[in-house]
Amino acid sequence: MARKEVAVVTGGARGIGLATARRFLNQGMQVALVDIDGSELRKAATACGDDAFVFEADVSDPHQVEKLATDIDRQFGCCNALVNNAGVADFGPIADTTFERWRRVMATNLDGVFLMSQAMTPLLARSAKDGTAAIVNIASISGLRASTLRVAYGTSKAAVIQLTLQQAAELGELGIRANCVAPGPVDTKLALAVHTPEIRSAYHDAIALNRYGSEDEIASAICFLCSNEASFITGQTLAADGGFEAIGIGLPALRR
Repeated sequence: MARKEVAVVTGGARGIGLATARRFLNQGMQVALVDIDGSELRKAATACGDDAFVFEADVSDPHQVEKLATDIDRQFGCCNALVNNAGVADFGPIADTTFERWRRVMATNLDGVFLMSQAMTPLLARSAKDGTAAIVNIASISGLRASTLRVAYGTSKAAVIQLTLQQAAELGELGIRANCVAPGPVDTKLALAVHTPEIRSAYHDAIALNRYGSEDEIASAICFLCSNEASFITGQTLAADGGFEAIGIGLPALRR
């Protein structure tokens, strides 16, 4: 019986990470769900079934990431897809962004991507010899275009895009592809909680498709880049944003 391919998804307890994990599972893969929130992680894994495995860890902690890589190696012996989805958001003016807030965002959003990719490279390289091995880092449209109140978040995501290019340039020699997905506004629980009707209306006006994306639509882009269908694609950033970046500033009044 052929060995099942393995995907590792950080921030897998909810949202885009969980939607991505479910897609991988539907494709017949085994999935390592990684998250710092142990209780939500276990709930998610129970709902996902027998091929979902729980790994509670803080991806910003080098020691925890090292142990995590060892545990994943012991459990599966390989990794075909690594999705660096874990992230935190912090919105506020530059003047009010303390260094502690800045570092908290950078630690998870940037350091976590670096640490996980570095620790999982030997397992990915092992899988590349037999077939496919891919890293997909989750950035944001905020890493491609500036906006107010996003100094730490936007900067961290722009850095993730550059880190993806570095990974593609170096890891390609090992047969590992590295790409990035930059979601636009997505209907997550967080967005529903913090986006007022006025904010939602403004986003709808600024997005070419006049709507938010869904978690599953972002998951679809991620899984495509991890698949053999994208076997000659590396070093790219895919903006899954409904046309938000393409429109630029927008001028929605001219579109009515």
